[in-house]
Amino acid sequence: MLSKEDQRRFDQITRQLRESDPAFFARLDHRIRGRRGRYLMLLTIVLWASLPAMAVFAGRVAGAICAVVLIANAAVMWRFRRRLT
Repeated sequence: MLSKEDQRRFDQITRQLRESDPAFFARLDHRIRGRRGRYLMLLTIVLWASLPAMAVFAGRVAGAICAVVLIANAAVMWRFRRRLT
């Protein structure tokens, strides 16, 4: 955690850099969003692949929990996709 003074300085430096080189910030923002999207997609694939095994080996309750997590993951991905457009 930064102190309030450090946070203010960081925000000021960020603002100045954003104003002086907007192309750099556009590239940086695009990379961060892409990485986040890849992690969400990987999580989705792992969850879908583990759902049948969870239901068979750990029982219906574990399968139901995994399904609820998948629904939450779908909501996060939907929200993430809407922010990109």
